[in-house]
Amino acid sequence: MQITVLSVGKIKEKYLRQGIAEFEKRIKPYCKLKLIEVNDEQAPEHLSEEQLRQVKAKEGKRLLAHIKPEHYVIALAIEGVQWSSEQLARELEQLATYGRSQIVFVIGGSNGLADEVLKRANVQLSFSKMTFPHQLMKLILMEQLYRSFKIMKGEPYHK
Repeated sequence: MQITVLSVGKIKEKYLRQGIAEFEKRIKPYCKLKLIEVNDEQAPEHLSEEQLRQVKAKEGKRLLAHIKPEHYVIALAIEGVQWSSEQLARELEQLATYGRSQIVFVIGGSNGLADEVLKRANVQLSFSKMTFPHQLMKLILMEQLYRSFKIMKGEPYHK
């Protein structure tokens, strides 16, 4: 299984980088893992609707450049479906079983994902109705991926 975590923006905080690196190390025995960061679009604090659309479109174009037709895309979006950790593990296992082993998780920037990215996604997944900083979301996703592999293998950790 090849999992790519595709995200907007660089992780600036040291503690987040360390946490992500730790889960990257833990995940590597279970799958091929790639972490790709695209640049976020510099924008003023307060945007008009049109400016917001343009910022998301530019970031979306950068994200879509890394997505191939054969990729199964899971976009993290607050309005998406919510799965338990066990359900995420089952979904990943089923994808691998049915030949969809190139999975890309997409995390948008602080303004969210462009409509074009959401339309390309096979699934929109919400981790909560709450809003999380996109940089923290990457760490949460990495932990859940690790948890999923532990669940799939029947190994201790996930309780």
